[in-house]
Amino acid sequence: MTEPIIRIENLSKSFQGQPVLTGVNLSVPAGGITVVIGKSGGGKSVLLKHIIGLMQPDSGEIYIAGQALSGLRGPARHALRRKCSYMFQGMALFDSLTVFDNVALPLREKTKLTKTAIADRVMEKIERLDLGEVAGKYPSQISGGMQKRVALARALITEPEIVLFDEPTTGLDPLRKTAVLELITQSKAQFGFTAILVSHDIPRVFGVATRVAMLSDGAIVFEGTPEEALESDAPALKEFLAAGPGAVGVAA
Repeated sequence: MTEPIIRIENLSKSFQGQPVLTGVNLSVPAGGITVVIGKSGGGKSVLLKHIIGLMQPDSGEIYIAGQALSGLRGPARHALRRKCSYMFQGMALFDSLTVFDNVALPLREKTKLTKTAIADRVMEKIERLDLGEVAGKYPSQISGGMQKRVALARALITEPEIVLFDEPTTGLDPLRKTAVLELITQSKAQFGFTAILVSHDIPRVFGVATRVAMLSDGAIVFEGTPEEALESDAPALKEFLAAGPGAVGVAA
């Protein structure tokens, strides 16, 4: 069996004595879109922040490309973390920077590329994500859907192997939610990354997922294909799907 690109073993995390993750076990195959579903406030974003290294677990281990994060220090840890990129729920765009400068920021902060090389790479991503007409504008001057594209372009600018999406459809109307999920699938096909997407937006996310994992009470209670999720007898999963908007189906 092929080694998963991300493997999480018995990951636990508490805040002020309140457990949030209580022994998470999860395998993420390379090249697909693994969607982690669960109730709002259930620890999905906390799980992502552990993978990207923004949080440290109380116990447990995360392996990326077979390497344990806890055993790495200095340059080796930074090199492994560079394999990952993160698209924040609120997009975290800088209002004082243009679209171009927002996308360029990770390259300016983390690489020694020349200004010309950075400009070339930024414009390549901007053009491929249909942002050319707004490159010189500020986030406040473009639509919410365009802002999502900018955040995605910035997440992809370092050419990561893994991209983590934290509730990418939050705050959007139904049409824009569908458009953002389509953008993620198109970008994955175009750029070849592995995606982990956390969401409670069903049934839409079932249309893009290659794998589904259900986080409930701090642990993964189901892991499988979207079709297997729909047929599962796992109580927490059945309850969650039944509470979703509309009839849950595989189509987005």
